[in-house]
Amino acid sequence: MAQTVTECLAAGTDSVNLIDGVKAGSWNVEGMTQAEINEMVQRNVDHLEVILAYAPVDSDDDTPDVKGAADSKKTTHVAAVATGKKYITDNS
Repeated sequence: MAQTVTECLAAGTDSVNLIDGVKAGSWNVEGMTQAEINEMVQRNVDHLEVILAYAPVDSDDDTPDVKGAADSKKTTHVAAVATGKKYITDNS
């Protein structure tokens, strides 16, 4: 059975939590350099961007259409991408 949009977005929840936690200062980054933190945030931004781009290539493709899903379903994920990018810019 193919995954649903909701299941795909759920797979990105850890990335959302990490990005938001790093920004809030509640994610444990002890012993990491700023460059390492930025790399970690970037990997999670990249992961979310891949998930948000999921879309079927044709009518036979059962890939969930995350890209075309209602914005209200993707709000936290889109916000985390923006937060992560701003965090990296502000801390580079």
